[in-house]
Amino acid sequence: MMIAGAASVTEQVCRSCGGSHIDTFLKLGTTPLADRLPSSIDEGEEEPVFPLSVAFCGDCSLVQITETVNPRILFADAYPYYSSFSQALLRHSRDNARDLIERRNLDASSFVVELASNDGYLLKNYVEAGIPVLGIDPAEGPAAAAEKIGVPTRLAFFSRELAEKLRQQEMRADVIHANNVLAHVADTNGFVAGIARLLKDDGVAVIEAPYVEPMIDHCEFDTIYHEHLCYFSVTALDKLFRRHGLYLNEIKHLSIHGGSLRLYVEMREHVGASVTDQIAHERARGIDAIDYYLDFSATVDKLKVELSALLHRLKASGASIAAYGAAAKGATLINTVGIGRDVIDFVVDRNIHKQGKHMPGQKIPIRPTEALLEAQPDYVLVLAWNFLDEIIEQQAEYRARGGKFIVPVPTPRIV
Repeated sequence: MMIAGAASVTEQVCRSCGGSHIDTFLKLGTTPLADRLPSSIDEGEEEPVFPLSVAFCGDCSLVQITETVNPRILFADAYPYYSSFSQALLRHSRDNARDLIERRNLDASSFVVELASNDGYLLKNYVEAGIPVLGIDPAEGPAAAAEKIGVPTRLAFFSRELAEKLRQQEMRADVIHANNVLAHVADTNGFVAGIARLLKDDGVAVIEAPYVEPMIDHCEFDTIYHEHLCYFSVTALDKLFRRHGLYLNEIKHLSIHGGSLRLYVEMREHVGASVTDQIAHERARGIDAIDYYLDFSATVDKLKVELSALLHRLKASGASIAAYGAAAKGATLINTVGIGRDVIDFVVDRNIHKQGKHMPGQKIPIRPTEALLEAQPDYVLVLAWNFLDEIIEQQAEYRARGGKFIVPVPTPRIV
C-alpha cells in the first residue's frame, strides 16, 4: 500500500492477496520512470530512479513488481500518453464499443463509465451513439483533451471512495471499461472493490490487461516498468475478483500490446468455458507456480546481449540507426540494455506531447516521424513493437527508400 507523500515503497506482501510467499525471479536494476521525459539533455538534470524487480506470489499466483512508486509521481505530473495517436488502438476501441452496444442493447437510458479514460479515445464512440458516459482519469492533459471532444471527464484517481460517491448520486454503470489500468493501480483491491460498488447488479465490467503468458514466452521483458505493477494470469484474476464478490465469466484473447486479455466481469456467476479452459491450461503449463518463471531472467539476459551486439555491429559498419516509439517499453529496453546516444541518433513518435523531449535515462532526443524521411537512417529500432504492422504501413516510403526495421523481441531481427 502506498504511503501518502512517499516517493516509493518496497512491498513486503502480495498486492492482491496479502500473502507473504513472494519470490523475486527477475531484477532489472534501478531505472528511471518510463513516462517521465526530460526536456533537455542537461546531465545535471536529475531523474528519479527506482528499483525494478519482478516477483511471483505463491499464494495467489500473481506476478508483480516489488516497488510501488507514488501514483501522483507516475500519472498526474505532465503524463505524456495520449491514446488517440494510435490508429490501431482507435480501431480496436471502436470495435469494442460497438460490440458492447449491440450485445448489451445500450441506448440513451444506459450509462457507461471508463476508468483511466485518457483522452476520450473509447468513450467518444458511445457519445456518438447518444449513450451517456463518464470518464475518470487523473492526468490533466488527456482529461482536458477528452472534454474538448465532448466526453465528460472527472479529474481523479478511481477508488472505492469515489465509487461510493457516484453510487450515492445514482450513477451506477451498465458498462465499466478499464483498459490497461488494472495493472497500474497501487491499491489493487480498492480499485476492484470500487468496480463492485459502481457496477449495476446486471452490469458488466469490461477490462483489458496484458497477459503474463506471452510476456514470459515471448521475452517481452520491456513491458515491465514502474507504471505496470501487476502481470496477470487468469488464475490470479479469478481469485482477485472473487475476493470482492465479482465473477470473471468470459475472456477473449487479443493480439494488442503483445498479447492481452479482455475480461468480462459481472456481479452474477456464470463462468464460461473460455475461463475454465484457460485456468486448466495455466495449471497444465505450470503458470500458477514459480518454476514457470525461473528461466526468464536468463532468457532476458540472452536477448539483451544479442540486441546490443547487433546494434553495435551495425554501428561499427558505419550504419546510422534511429528508433521508433517513445513508448514506456522503449525506456525499459534502452536503459536495461544500455542503448544510448552513441548508438541511436534519435527517436521518432507521432505524439506531439513527446516531441522535443528526450528518452528517460539515455536522453535520446524525440522528434516527429517526418524525421525518418529527412534523415533516412539505415535502420530503425522499433521500440513500440506492439504496433509494428501500423508502423511499417505508415513508413512505407522509408522502406521503399531502402530503410530497414529492427524488431527487438522475442529475438532481435531485421525486417
